[in-house]
Amino acid sequence: MKDLRNKTAIVTGAASGIGAGIAQTLARAGMKVALLDVQEAALDDLRRQIETAGGKAIAVVTDVSDAGSVAAAARRAEEAFGNLHVAVNNAGVAMHGTPLEEIGLEDWNWVIGVNIYGVVHGIRSFVPMLRKHGEGGHIVNTASIGGLQMRPGWHTGAYSMTKYAVVALSEALEQELEGTGIGVSVLCPAAVRTAIYDSAKNRPARLGGPFRREQQHFLKDTIADGLTPLQVGERVLRAIRDEEFFVLTHSAPRPWVEARHRRIMDAFDRIAEIEREPNAG
Repeated sequence: MKDLRNKTAIVTGAASGIGAGIAQTLARAGMKVALLDVQEAALDDLRRQIETAGGKAIAVVTDVSDAGSVAAAARRAEEAFGNLHVAVNNAGVAMHGTPLEEIGLEDWNWVIGVNIYGVVHGIRSFVPMLRKHGEGGHIVNTASIGGLQMRPGWHTGAYSMTKYAVVALSEALEQELEGTGIGVSVLCPAAVRTAIYDSAKNRPARLGGPFRREQQHFLKDTIADGLTPLQVGERVLRAIRDEEFFVLTHSAPRPWVEARHRRIMDAFDRIAEIEREPNAG
């Protein structure tokens, strides 16, 4: 999609961080934006900022881990702005700093509910809306550089597991939407200056309620020199216009990803050797 003016976008996790950066960038490109998040006050503040700058936006309090909440928000957006053209499944929470065996079931349900089911619910609600008008569109799913590799010592297993899933969902969706005029991107950011380290403050009551995960507050210093959310928003805007699938924000993590893929290729080399052995199989 090249010309986004007067078209409609939905952005989940829009109240802060990368979601807010993407929403502001799309609004500046002339889009009408439905802002979805659980943080009501911050959501309303962003809506006012967009409107003050001359844009159009609505704020819809939404829990992406709840299918009904996402479906209701999609209807609100369509009622307010008409046909949907860009959907950004961005909402996500951190789960860093804790070994897998020590993560409680409430936290497993929460990180899977937001990071995986949030995208699933978005696909189920938004893709039919993108299909039905025949005008083309684009869907962006936010994964992470942690969805392409694992950093030793960070204890990101639960988080990265969900982000690997987002990459796979996006790859499958791209295949399924081939020829429809609807593009798919998966955003895999590295260090971005957000408050993701404090995302536990927004855990819903039905999944245990808000709390503070001290184990992951090391992220605050790690991402302090990262990109701004608006810089990531600009990167996403370019990806939508250029129909990029993998959307990266930094070149520095390349060796990490290459090392992972080298292990996979080495495993193929090993099985090829075994297959060449007499009486293999």
